[in-house]
Amino acid sequence: MKTTSIFTLFILFAAQIAFAQKRTPIIKATSTQVDIRDDRKLNKNAWRIVPEEKLDVYVTSGKKVTFYTDIDSISFKIDPKVGQYDFIILLNGKDTARTQIKYQESRLAQLKKAGKYNYSDDRLIPKFSYQHQDDANLQRVRKDLKLDSVAGKGNELSQIFNLMHWVHNLIRHDGSSNNPTLKNAIDLIKVCKEENRGVNCRMLATILNECYLAMGITSRYVTCMPKELKFDDCHVINMVYSKDLNKWIWMDPTFDAYVMDDKGNLLGIQEVRERLVKGLPLVLNADANWNRTNLQTKEEYLEKYMAKNLYRLQSQQVSEYNTETSISGKKITYIELLPLDGLEQTPQKRESTNEKTGVTVTFYKTNNPDLFWTKP
Repeated sequence: MKTTSIFTLFILFAAQIAFAQKRTPIIKATSTQVDIRDDRKLNKNAWRIVPEEKLDVYVTSGKKVTFYTDIDSISFKIDPKVGQYDFIILLNGKDTARTQIKYQESRLAQLKKAGKYNYSDDRLIPKFSYQHQDDANLQRVRKDLKLDSVAGKGNELSQIFNLMHWVHNLIRHDGSSNNPTLKNAIDLIKVCKEENRGVNCRMLATILNECYLAMGITSRYVTCMPKELKFDDCHVINMVYSKDLNKWIWMDPTFDAYVMDDKGNLLGIQEVRERLVKGLPLVLNADANWNRTNLQTKEEYLEKYMAKNLYRLQSQQVSEYNTETSISGKKITYIELLPLDGLEQTPQKRESTNEKTGVTVTFYKTNNPDLFWTKP
């Protein structure tokens, strides 16, 4: 009986230890704002405690993550095999917020797996075209916005840069703003001045695109998207054709950004993507910034943000004035370039008409970069 009793106590003690080990850790807070250190980077006020949420998930590709409340902290060494770490934030001693740190492969690592295209894909897609600068609307853009003065009398590249810097400095970026009804350079600039507001990256790229076209510079705006079919963030930039360089180059009016190789050669979107996939050197202009305050780094802008958004690429087939203003009967065509491991390869062509606006939109897909990046 004595032996059995000792054995029973041992079992109970072991069970208590196991229960304690499985118990979800708790940290305390009196403020809803939380700082997060993800590897070496400290992000101030990066998290807001919301007890009403069933589970708040912080996604990371880092090796160590620390949450700092105003009075407490908790750290986890991230093991990709474990995948997730649960804890509770106790707010003001009464409200519990279930929180989870979840490991996700870095966006750059995901992009490196998406380097394969099919250069033999000959599925029919319409040819890209560009409105001529003699179009009456583009002539009005050039005159009303005084673009000859903005672009200056320098060579082609200096004009390309001057126009991008001007748009970047003229209008602030506001990613949460609603798009105005009239989506052309003149009206977008007008509404921003009248309402003292900014616009999102798509509208900034639209303005810059029309400015380039008005000055006889071939340009398209490109929607840069992640792998996911449903997402809450993407980015839109411009691909601009330099006749002097005989190539497309990257222009981003939101961040006043352009990209070079380690020898100072300007790169296009396709080249930047390829170099990210292959791990080749990239150089971001030193004055790249957000809203003229936050300077950008190559690591944050290219290796994280754009690595996420260079997975799939989409562009309008006809680059012209007022492309996305809704006018009944209008037809807009978009072409998407996606890698072979893209999640949705079909249908190759999809068409729909919006009953409210009367606009018909057609989408094409291709796996062939040569068709998407074709020279004008």
